Amino acid sequence: MDIRNYESRDRTAVIALWQACGLVVPGKNDPEADIDFAVASQDAEVLVGVVDGKIAATAMVGHDGHRGWLYYVAVAPSRQKSGLGREMVEAAEEWLRQRGAPKAQLMIRETNTQVEAFYARLGYATIPRIVMQKAL
Repeated sequence: MDIRNYESRDRTAVIALWQACGLVVPGKNDPEADIDFAVASQDAEVLVGVVDGKIAATAMVGHDGHRGWLYYVAVAPSRQKSGLGREMVEAAEEWLRQRGAPKAQLMIRETNTQVEAFYARLGYATIPRIVMQKAL
């Protein structure tokens, strides 16, 4: 897999991948706005993994100066369990290391036990925190 930074021509394929992986929840997240925010920021990037000329995987990565965050880690359903997810996470972690981020964090829905097990295999652990939010 060739991993590179997002390009504007990738938008339709990236969003379609996120939808196919169940990462887009209407009314909860706006993939167009999330891409635009990451692309405009010096502290974030959307990484795409290309196999046979097609986008097969993604990871959005960013940092706030204290911690790094992974978002939209996705692998095309037909290519899951092939190691591409691990490659994308490793690429995102390397992006964070190069920027001095001391740790990487992510959030998953608690009902998504398959993804929880995937991240546990990569060394991620549940931390005792409460995540709170307020809609603005």
